[in-house]
Amino acid sequence: MDISSLQPLDGCAWTVPPASGEARAPVVLYGDRELLADMDDKVLEQIRNVARLPGIVGAAMAMPDAHWGYGFPIGGVAAFDADEGGIVSAGGVGFDISCGIRCLRTDLRLTDLAGHERDLANALARQIPAGVGSEGRIRLTVQELDRVLRGGARWAVEHGYGAAEDLDYIEDHGCADDARPEHVSDLAKERQLGEMGTLGSGNHYLEVQVVDRIHDADAARAFGIEEGQLLVSIHCGSRGLGHQIGTDYLLSLAKAAGRLGIALPDRELACAPIRSPEGGQYLGAMRAGINCALANRQILAHLTRRVFAHVFPHSRLETLFDVSHNTCKEERHVVDGRPRTLFVHRKGATRAFGPGHPALPERYRAVGQPVIIGGSMGTGSYLLAGVPESEARSFSSASHGAGRQMSRHQALRRWQGRKVIEELAGAGIHIRSPSMRGIAEEAPGAYKDVHRVADATERAGLARRVAFLRPKVCVKG
Repeated sequence: MDISSLQPLDGCAWTVPPASGEARAPVVLYGDRELLADMDDKVLEQIRNVARLPGIVGAAMAMPDAHWGYGFPIGGVAAFDADEGGIVSAGGVGFDISCGIRCLRTDLRLTDLAGHERDLANALARQIPAGVGSEGRIRLTVQELDRVLRGGARWAVEHGYGAAEDLDYIEDHGCADDARPEHVSDLAKERQLGEMGTLGSGNHYLEVQVVDRIHDADAARAFGIEEGQLLVSIHCGSRGLGHQIGTDYLLSLAKAAGRLGIALPDRELACAPIRSPEGGQYLGAMRAGINCALANRQILAHLTRRVFAHVFPHSRLETLFDVSHNTCKEERHVVDGRPRTLFVHRKGATRAFGPGHPALPERYRAVGQPVIIGGSMGTGSYLLAGVPESEARSFSSASHGAGRQMSRHQALRRWQGRKVIEELAGAGIHIRSPSMRGIAEEAPGAYKDVHRVADATERAGLARRVAFLRPKVCVKG
């Protein structure tokens, strides 16, 4: 990105003059100078287009891990007021609705894993279906899938996948209200009937990690972690159902925009007013997609516990937290001194409520919400906590990962999957995947430096670092 036109707001926040008189909001990009310079120019073009959408409140924002996406940049955040003609955009949510991370806290230490890495990697790969079009052992009827889409992780717990206490540590207690399965197409449902309890492909993973370094001792105690402890992160979303919902509603929302005279700065930003029939239908279908993803991660957590129980018979795995990345959430935020109900789009960004927020579990309320910045396989991830100032700076939003710095095609030209696996094995990281092509596409070097992203996220006042997590075993899609 050409940063010569950017104007610093502070050390890790930048703005840019409006590209035209049509902008309805300012643009804010978070990150240090080097991260912004490494972003593609499309990020700036896309976030400027977001600033032109009706009913936007505050600024159109890009997180430190932002990169080019469909409509919104990945790492894009924007809030809209339904009472002021605010819109909802499928391009502002993304195709992988509720792609997110479930983090499990174990009672095991790195010394317990020693000598069992290969056995654990092989057992997880056998039990956790991964890859393009992967299906699991669960086969649902359409009627049962509708119950999943209404119940989310609560449905999974009711059917024996995990325990009720998991729900206390899942965003929205495991279920998005006002989900409308009737607004999900038959094709979307058909794609999902055999995909519950599967990872999928792309950047999705199940990773066993060790707490390598503590940055905030008080928050670490509240989160129940310490150096040398093993955690498990499960990164996946709503699979084929979510992708089909996004595909279906791009057309529906584009037609609504045309009917209502909304001038789209980019056809990929197809949208409709939140209060319109099309907007309401998309929100109902999107919430059903969120529940699909929450149930999926709950099932995967259950399968992971079964594997650990086989390899480590006396182990215990508890849900530390589960949060979504690709959503539009109805939330209360203070803007210019008064509370307002806003619809916050977070695409490739995570909610990051600060200390004291009533939506947080009591255990975490004094220190803030757990926030996870997932790195690429082989590099590590960060566990952070929400901070009070993020409410005003980003509607309590933060980075969700390292963010790609090169396309999958570029990665394929540069790396070979088998060689990547061998190099990581030499570093003590055991990778399992059904696709060597997928491994090459997801090579660690294809992503930004996760340490710099986490540091910029903290310096920008979006969340603070609690711990660095180093990978040991990773199952990739």
